[in-house]
Amino acid sequence: MHTWRCMSASLAIGDFSRATHLTVKTLRHYHETGLLEPAQIDPQTGYRRYTTDQIPIAQIIKRFRDLDMPLIEIRAVLSAPDVQARNDLIAAHLKRLENDLARTNAAVASLRNLLEHPAPEVDIGRRRADEVTAAAINEAVHVKDALSWYLGALGELHAALSAQQINPTGPAGGIFSNAIFSHAHGEATVFVPCDGKVRAIGRVASRVVPAVELATLVHKGSHANIDLAYGSLATYVTRHALAIEGPLREYYLVGPQQTSDASAWRTEIGWPIFQTA
Repeated sequence: MHTWRCMSASLAIGDFSRATHLTVKTLRHYHETGLLEPAQIDPQTGYRRYTTDQIPIAQIIKRFRDLDMPLIEIRAVLSAPDVQARNDLIAAHLKRLENDLARTNAAVASLRNLLEHPAPEVDIGRRRADEVTAAAINEAVHVKDALSWYLGALGELHAALSAQQINPTGPAGGIFSNAIFSHAHGEATVFVPCDGKVRAIGRVASRVVPAVELATLVHKGSHANIDLAYGSLATYVTRHALAIEGPLREYYLVGPQQTSDASAWRTEIGWPIFQTA
């Protein structure tokens, strides 16, 4: 009688699939990965059976997967030692979803702006950037980490100058190798011109930034759409200047050190050229 009650409370994999709206293929995958194992497996046929008590767990898994939670994180949630640990894992995933949604909304807004509004006229300049002594941080950077790396490096540079009582003599700048754009990974330098040689500390070192002739364009606002400014500058240089090989420059005329309002940022982009007329 005990065996019959157990079997009456169990479902074949097809019935369990219909009860949970998880495909048989998905259930087999969850079994293989250890996320949701059958209550019974027939040793001769290999048929899987699930209990009705497993339906709520399957429903929870389905909802987490609908929110794109990776299987390894779902497993961690289900095996969390207490409610607080479980909630912390779920909250962390929801935060990532919110960040992804914000990036998606920004991309949609940018695309809509491109489609609905013609490219504005841009003011292209030319100038010579003189050689300067600067406090600098130089590292190999992946393009997806470039913005966060730049913000961290900039804060570290200003902290080092302040600690050594050295005054900046101009806006901070960045030098970006061609490999960052062509291979998504390459050498990057953030620097702050200063009136003395900085002592090396942490990642910060003294560096001479060489002179260069540049075609320039000032990008207004955050770096979210800075690629559009790069495109405009490249178009100008291709048509009206002699471009030379060399890393691109950025000068942060107004940046996070001056204001937390990204819409007020002003970034001068410099494309190396050979000045003629």
